[in-house]
Amino acid sequence: MRIYQGVDLVEIARLREAYERHEAFGEDIFTEEENEYCRSRPDVYSHLAGRFAAKEACLKAFGVGMGGFGATGRFGEIEVESSPSGKPALRLHGSMEKMGQRLKISQATVSISHAGEYAIATVILVGEDSVEDDG
Repeated sequence: MRIYQGVDLVEIARLREAYERHEAFGEDIFTEEENEYCRSRPDVYSHLAGRFAAKEACLKAFGVGMGGFGATGRFGEIEVESSPSGKPALRLHGSMEKMGQRLKISQATVSISHAGEYAIATVILVGEDSVEDDG
């Protein structure tokens, strides 16, 4: 078994500024369902910041991070869903789903918290020992 872990901390005010300043930001980073869910919450931007932190934490768990070609596009391929109980879950699409298959990810957990000026998220991915070698 292999464990991949990522964490990210987001300033809610900075995310709000980016969201309000660039109309496409919300569409590029968040899925339609994520935007809809967050807009239904009393504190829209703390929920958006939590989901942004979860996406970044997921990229870090995969060893990708925000740098490099196509990083922004990958945000849309990581979706944070909410169960009826409110527990968040990750759903991967496109190249992120393929990366998960290559690493043989069998479990993905996400935890999100927001308080005051910050939102934080952790992602833990569990994969099988035998991973295809790139080289």
